[in-house]
Amino acid sequence: MNRFERFPEPHGEAEIRYLDGEFRILRPGSYVRCAVTGQQIPLDELRYWSVDLQEAYADPQAVLARVTGQAKAED
Repeated sequence: MNRFERFPEPHGEAEIRYLDGEFRILRPGSYVRCAVTGQQIPLDELRYWSVDLQEAYADPQAVLARVTGQAKAED
């Protein structure tokens, strides 16, 4: 999906497949949840995600929290 495509109208949580630089909507919805904070992220504001973990993040701080949490768990 790119910035010129229209987002689906249905309300509720979307199911997304996160790809490199874009994402594909598997089940229409108006938002996804941040994997760290649980915050609702409207699809038109979705900027941060992990392709490997297939997770969305609300902001750079959430990404950092996930990465630091995993780094600690791996040590």
